Amino acid sequence: MLKQIFRNRERKARARRVRAKISGTAERPRLSVFRSLRTLSVQVIDDLSGKTVLSASIRDLGKDAKNTVEGAFLVGKLIGEKCLAQGVRSVVFDRSGYRYHGKVKAVADGAREAGLQF
Repeated sequence: MLKQIFRNRERKARARRVRAKISGTAERPRLSVFRSLRTLSVQVIDDLSGKTVLSASIRDLGKDAKNTVEGAFLVGKLIGEKCLAQGVRSVVFDRSGYRYHGKVKAVADGAREAGLQF
């Protein structure tokens, strides 16, 4: 339990360092990834107004989708399609302190395949 608390604290510190350097605007919002043991969710955020523009998660895909790399790819594809429907063509990718590996990379690949640029 204690190890998990320290791991999460270190991840949040990494996320703060990254967010000090990047921010989303109305033209190019921030694509933020959140990963947990049960689910994976993605938000498109305009930091200037402090609003979440779009969101998607594993739950949006239905009961068949699992919290796996394949499910993460589908979530990335879903958020990419939603962004293009709203007129958002490019985003700033925010991995939220997670490694760019596995599910986080799959979300990015799915969004790129849908046509999103970052």
